[in-house]
Amino acid sequence: MGALPVSQQHPSVLRPFGGGQRLAAPDAVTRRELYFFELYRIFEAVLLVGFCFSPLANEMIELVTPFTAKTAGLAYLLGAVALFIQGRRLRGDRRRHVFLSLMLDLLAGTTALVAVKGLDSGIAALILVTVACSALLLAPRGAYAVALIAATAVLATFGLQAGAGGWTEGALFAASYFAVTALLQVLRAQVYETEELVQQQESDLANLTQLNDLIIRRMRTGVVVVDSNNQIHQVNEAAWHLMGNPSPQRRDLADVAGEVSRRLYHWRTFGKADATPVALADGVSEVIPRFVRLGAGNEDNTIVFLDDISLLSRQAEQMTLSSLGRLSASIAHEIRNPLAAISYSSQLLSESEELSQTDQRLVEIVRAQCTRVNTIVENILQLSRRERSRPEQIELCAWTTAFVDEYRSIQPQENDEVRAVTAPRAVQALVDPGQLQQVLWNLVQNARRYGRLPGQPARVAVIARRLSETGPPVIEVVDRGPGIPRKVADQIFDPFYTTSEHGTGLGLYIARQLIEANQASIEYVPVAGGGSCFRITLAAASASAKNVTVDPRARGQPAGF
Repeated sequence: MGALPVSQQHPSVLRPFGGGQRLAAPDAVTRRELYFFELYRIFEAVLLVGFCFSPLANEMIELVTPFTAKTAGLAYLLGAVALFIQGRRLRGDRRRHVFLSLMLDLLAGTTALVAVKGLDSGIAALILVTVACSALLLAPRGAYAVALIAATAVLATFGLQAGAGGWTEGALFAASYFAVTALLQVLRAQVYETEELVQQQESDLANLTQLNDLIIRRMRTGVVVVDSNNQIHQVNEAAWHLMGNPSPQRRDLADVAGEVSRRLYHWRTFGKADATPVALADGVSEVIPRFVRLGAGNEDNTIVFLDDISLLSRQAEQMTLSSLGRLSASIAHEIRNPLAAISYSSQLLSESEELSQTDQRLVEIVRAQCTRVNTIVENILQLSRRERSRPEQIELCAWTTAFVDEYRSIQPQENDEVRAVTAPRAVQALVDPGQLQQVLWNLVQNARRYGRLPGQPARVAVIARRLSETGPPVIEVVDRGPGIPRKVADQIFDPFYTTSEHGTGLGLYIARQLIEANQASIEYVPVAGGGSCFRITLAAASASAKNVTVDPRARGQPAGF
């Protein structure tokens, strides 16, 4: 879960030396800066009006043009108040508002330099504050434009009024304007880079926290966080189910899971954990509680892990089955050599002319059982070295028709009927054609062998269609035989389960393994009125993609189960 770029999360943030986006959509910090800057402008205007109208001010300053000074002071005060009110009501882009307010500051300051004598340095210093604010609020081009206007006005005013000394003082103020602008632009860039980095880290931290919460919530192991008072602070879905789905208002661990609370007390007191399985509610699996302190800086909180015994048992069973599978494959490989010797010897023995008819019958039984054992060995070896599936996009209807045609050409039909039934529209599916052919070959063979009524030929249909208008593609093998009892149907996909004395019980098990390797599923569906249906639900392929029809003959002969 990667974090979004900062510019997408916070459009109000301006990248260093940007083009003014910060004022296009100001955030809370920018609005606060503008608010205090506008208050400062009102204070500056009040101060200027006070100097112009106060009788005490005449002792400190000289109004060169009293009317101009007083008019400019009052206009500046009214303008500052109007800009303050407008700034409170303004929403969205404020670049024009800020630029106009800065121009008003410069106009008022320049007028005061001309009309008032005795405050030249003070007014120039006030203009320096305006230049600094522009460097903080505007993009570089606008900030340097304000600095240039202020420097030109101050330099010209000082030079024309005070001669050579004035030019020097004005040049110093002009240089300070550009220096302050450059310095604040650099600081501004660094502040924004730091702000972006902090926001990026906050976003990453929030995403990481969300990811951790999701992982903990979806864990199969129950997780409960409790404090020193045994109050539950956090619980994931697995723990909630293992504790019997208690009400969210119940926060006391002793009330929700008294046995866990008792074991937690002993663990905290004596440092010993009880590993005896316990059921925390009726109808739920037994669990083994484990306790871990949350951290060195948070020792009051404890994490309680509830290990589901049923999950552990299934994992142990899977490991056992995996080991048995490897052992079975190794044993099957070792059986092949003596089995081949027995089969070859029985074949030679059957060619002897001295054998009686009874002995010939015994030799035939030996050869038949050798063939059966060899089939079992081949199935086990095939299961152990099964190749990874290579899904391809196929047009299921055309593929099914080609499969049935090939089956008819290879297998003797006698009186049996094997036909293909396809949907009128193309059905795109994603599957390994070779593995699908292997599964269907076994299903059709089983349907012909077991899916017939006594004394009647088998009728088998291989159907390719969609389960519904927008449903997944399915391929079904349907027969009109006696069907499979419900008790037997629940076990037909288990390994080595068979109802035939000549079967190995691995055919449907291998079929399910191959189908699941293709991210598909196989199920038995009883047919109304008698019969059986084995339905394979496949993954749908994109209808806009190029159609790929794979002829099953390109995959060679199907492997026997």
